[in-house]
Amino acid sequence: MDKPTSGGTPQAVPLRSRPRGKLAREWEQFKRNKELLFLSLPGILIKLVINYLPLIGLIVAFKQYRFDLGIFGSEWNGLNNFKFFFSSEAAFQITRNTVLYNLGFIIITTTAALILAVLMNEVSGRFVKVYQTALFFPYFLSWVVVGYITLAFLEHEKGFLYHLFLSFGWDPVQWYQEADKWPYLLNGVQLWKAVGFSTLIYYAGIIGINPTYYEAAKIDGASKFQMVFRITLPLLTPLIIILFIIAVGGMFRADFGLFYFIPNNSSFLYTTTDVIDTYVYRSLRDLGDVGMSAAVGLYQSVVGFILVLSTNYIIKKINSENALW
Repeated sequence: MDKPTSGGTPQAVPLRSRPRGKLAREWEQFKRNKELLFLSLPGILIKLVINYLPLIGLIVAFKQYRFDLGIFGSEWNGLNNFKFFFSSEAAFQITRNTVLYNLGFIIITTTAALILAVLMNEVSGRFVKVYQTALFFPYFLSWVVVGYITLAFLEHEKGFLYHLFLSFGWDPVQWYQEADKWPYLLNGVQLWKAVGFSTLIYYAGIIGINPTYYEAAKIDGASKFQMVFRITLPLLTPLIIILFIIAVGGMFRADFGLFYFIPNNSSFLYTTTDVIDTYVYRSLRDLGDVGMSAAVGLYQSVVGFILVLSTNYIIKKINSENALW
């Protein structure tokens, strides 16, 4: 394009190169990192096969599934599978149990893990490994093994606590028939098994804090408590928030092993130990309704996704630096 000069003579203006499209930029990025991308290809394929291909089965939630017809041959039934769950008498009870238990697990485990991580940071290096092993060992035990350990303590007439109560002249408690005690028991068992893993994560975060902060605080005369609340916890806040957001995403999903094996699937305890996952399992076992089970699983996933987005949005509004994205 020619641009007129002050004397009226047109002057050639070089054409500007058009901005490159997003696809072209992505292709250049791919060519620069093709070796790394090829190395990650097996992991990507495994992720696709295990996590994304099964999403096709979500259509079962909207079908009257029949084994002889298969997923695509079964008839559509709209939202009837969801109605079956939400119209049941136990829907509110098991949803309440699932949310409240997970909320309690998040608060109790996070608080205990932070306290233990701070205490481990004060222990001399020779004993840190001992405490780490003692805390982390229960995390590797399966819920079946933990269920038998719990049964050894709580079983009526043969359990350790039964004989302990008798030795003190107290009336034995029939643990597997008294539902009101199980919220405390389940929180305690979950804390014992999970606190070690969370503690090590926060302990690693504390180790990563620059020691010059603590040295400067000591020079200024700060106490241990002041250093914890003014240095350690503020610098751990991003890590705490990330783990909190991830935990909130699973608030509608209960740990099946905890709620099935620890109460020993006792029908006397369903009012306080039954959660969405155990309810769906028994419904699938007794009724064989695959469509209803898929509907409840989809319901849990969608609500969990919404919770993650909402929590991250709220945190981003408060402090954008601490948000997950």
